[in-house]
Amino acid sequence: MTEATATSVGAHAGPGTPAIQLVDLSWQVGGAKIVRGVNLSVAEGEIVGVIGPNGAGKTSLFNLISGINPATSGVVMLRGTDVTNETISRRARRGLGRTFQTSSLFPQLSVLENVRLAAQQRLGGNLSVLRFPRRDDEATQEALRHLATVRLGKPRRLAGSLSHGDKRKLEIAVLLAQEPAVILLDEPMAGVSSHDVPDLTEVIRGLHATGASVMIVEHHLEVVLGLVDRVAVMHHGELIAVDTPEGIMKNQAVQSAYLGDIAS
Repeated sequence: MTEATATSVGAHAGPGTPAIQLVDLSWQVGGAKIVRGVNLSVAEGEIVGVIGPNGAGKTSLFNLISGINPATSGVVMLRGTDVTNETISRRARRGLGRTFQTSSLFPQLSVLENVRLAAQQRLGGNLSVLRFPRRDDEATQEALRHLATVRLGKPRRLAGSLSHGDKRKLEIAVLLAQEPAVILLDEPMAGVSSHDVPDLTEVIRGLHATGASVMIVEHHLEVVLGLVDRVAVMHHGELIAVDTPEGIMKNQAVQSAYLGDIAS
């Protein structure tokens, strides 16, 4: 057992405890090594971008962190606790939240109802959507607050009628209603028009104000480089560099593997 593993298993988050720590994390399917020996630590309150070409293993890494796929070897630690063998729901209860590339909204429910249901689930209340909630209902008030955080009005509009950009905002509001301490955003700009990208970027930047730690997979390099504290670069399932955005743009190995002449 490594020192990082031994000191973290069963511990509680405290000063200096990483929000996420991955130790020699790997995932293999048959003979194919999808994720290979990833070591990465994300500090509390930090925003880390994960970039790399298609097939680099970025979403697979998120699947290992969130528990969708079981690790072949290695350790996933969440705020000082080893969660490698825990279920998706158990990790969620420990404060891990995630959005996906495809929408997970209820399209026939209103914007407010989507967020209210998430808030009610956390509060342990009735999940009925048969009536429009009272404005003084606790879950409703929380939902309205989270919608304001992501700059999304239109509470009575059906979620399915929203633009891609507004759907992404709504997904983040639903996530915030669960009060996660660690947030994984998997390509939040996917399908979003260029006109909506700046506003959505500011919404993601605002997650820092909630105190959450954030990991983001995103193909829009200009978004990642202007948003995150550090960048982790994956290539063929391996983590080949972790540095500040400025350091990544100057990294010769990264340029050779992924960026090409973008940095020149």
